[in-house]
Amino acid sequence: MAGVIYVDADACPVKEEALKVADRHGLEIFYVSNSWMRLPEGLRVKRVVVEEGADAADDWIAERIGKGDIAVTADIPLASRCLKAGAQALGPTGKPFTDASIGMALAMRDLSQHLRETGESRGFNASFTRQDRSRFLEALELAVQRAKRGQS
Repeated sequence: MAGVIYVDADACPVKEEALKVADRHGLEIFYVSNSWMRLPEGLRVKRVVVEEGADAADDWIAERIGKGDIAVTADIPLASRCLKAGAQALGPTGKPFTDASIGMALAMRDLSQHLRETGESRGFNASFTRQDRSRFLEALELAVQRAKRGQS
């Protein structure tokens, strides 16, 4: 049975899309952020503003998420924590984090951070596209369907 959608809302570009899918399936959705922000409205929308701290929103989500739930986050360590709790994790571009891919994602994150710190790379974030938004909607729909079937 599908449970809850948790959105790591700080800098998340797909807040509205996540709500569309949650509404379609009658799911509760938590938007978790470090500060107050304008968020989509809905009957099952829960807003959570955590106290300040680097990982406060991540900790809030990781402490509550479980089997049948879905996390929407670009934060790879949070995605890893969600997978360990038996939940699904999905990036805002629609890329699912899986048990098979999370190790490589964490390693690449660490490598990229090291290269930025040593000046070897300045980092590059590709712009968010309409195709990314479409892929996210499709991936979240599939994740909800998997959760309803009891699959992770």
